[in-house]
Amino acid sequence: MESTAHHSRMQRMLDIIERIGNKVPHPAVIFLILIAVIIALSHVFHLLGTAVSFQVFNTQTHELENVTAAVNSLLTVEGWRFMLTTVIPNFMGFTAVGVVIVAMVGVGLAEEAGLIKTLIRKLVIVASPGALTWILVLVGILSSVAADAGYLVLIPLAAVAYQSVGRHPLAGLAAAFAAVGGAFGVNILIKPIDGVLTEIANDAIHLLNPALSLDLTANFFFAVASVALMLVVIVLVSNRIVEPRLGPWQGKVSAGEGGELTVAERRGLRWSLAGVLAVTVIFTLLTLPAGAPLRHPESGAIVGNTPFMNSLIVVVTGLFLGAGLGYGFGAGTLKNATDAINAVVKTIASLGGLIFLLLIISQFVAYFNYTNMATVAAVKMGDFLQQAELGSVPLLAGFVLVVFFVGILMPQIIPKWAIFAPVFVPLFMQLGVGPDVVLAAYRVGDSPSNVINPLMPYFALIVTFVQRYQKDAGVGTVIALMLPYAIFLLASWTLLLLAWYALGLPFGPG
Repeated sequence: MESTAHHSRMQRMLDIIERIGNKVPHPAVIFLILIAVIIALSHVFHLLGTAVSFQVFNTQTHELENVTAAVNSLLTVEGWRFMLTTVIPNFMGFTAVGVVIVAMVGVGLAEEAGLIKTLIRKLVIVASPGALTWILVLVGILSSVAADAGYLVLIPLAAVAYQSVGRHPLAGLAAAFAAVGGAFGVNILIKPIDGVLTEIANDAIHLLNPALSLDLTANFFFAVASVALMLVVIVLVSNRIVEPRLGPWQGKVSAGEGGELTVAERRGLRWSLAGVLAVTVIFTLLTLPAGAPLRHPESGAIVGNTPFMNSLIVVVTGLFLGAGLGYGFGAGTLKNATDAINAVVKTIASLGGLIFLLLIISQFVAYFNYTNMATVAAVKMGDFLQQAELGSVPLLAGFVLVVFFVGILMPQIIPKWAIFAPVFVPLFMQLGVGPDVVLAAYRVGDSPSNVINPLMPYFALIVTFVQRYQKDAGVGTVIALMLPYAIFLLASWTLLLLAWYALGLPFGPG
């Protein structure tokens, strides 16, 4: 009875959050209001002379730089000049815009050709209903190896997969979003961001010990354990909390209709596989041979900060194009090149509302960065934690929480680490805590806030996905949907970190 009452209280709390959140205006209006707030606050803090001094690593020169960040007002001559002259550069430089458009070229073609629906039907046929969530969540966690592709591909696919078996599509969407965003910091494979994080960590280490360095596998053992834990936690939260709250799906069951695959669909899948293999051969030839274009021009490396890792979105798009074209021509859903082009154009056209929203978000992010307010907040919180004189275990827990809350203001994983690493890596090393532990703690604190953070670049995209199934959905809907994941991921992951450290287990093979 007590468990049921607690469950009911949580559901009521989430319902209240959703109602309050959805009373706010359209996300575009929200960000316009936030821009106005940022402009006003920047001038207030500027007049107060708010500033912080700290040390940060220059990721280009690998040197520690003394930096003073004062709050810049957007109402000064320079501020007005910045706002009025950088609108187009802000938008063009907003990475999410290019990633969304480029990735959706391949995904959109595959979807319009019918490949996505057929793959989901095939998945439903071969996987038991109980295994569906486990498969989607595991793929979501591992999708970070392909950078941001999981946000664009897996999350909408998971919603359709749930819908195809009569389950609520938002439950599938939420589970996939939790996996892709909430567990972004770890993987059982080396992913593009690992090289940059390790590089910044090593620069911080060398302040105290120039002879010590971490390698890319410094958190490998902990990452594997984290992937297993995140898989279990996300599935349990989805099955026990999120899906029961949503209730049974009352809409249509589309992609799963029709039973076994037709002859044309099976032929399409075979041709799709041929298309994937052809694209794979092309990128293999561009990567594996010595001196290949996608190897690092100096070291010849493939993994790390290399052309191959930096072109993963293009690789993913190419694979989907190969698969979509193969399926379309094999199954007869595409007759000629015009059909394929029209499919891509249709997909890009459907992104009009999102692109407009990203235009506004890009201005907010640029203005917020210009003011330096996020940097000031991060340094202030870091200084507070540094001066708290806690023991190593409470300090680790406090560090995770600081990273989590600062992540709401500064979602980008690299800029936060560039600020925190030179402060906390040497501090923890002086307390006898290894830099690999600090890097692991940073991963733990950074990821869970992604799923409840409206400032996260892909959050607007998630709202758009949700509105396909719930027309009146808004920011509040998504936050209420994802809040249980954020809470349980942060709590369980932090406990794993502290237990791992207390037991003296190695975080990696080094």
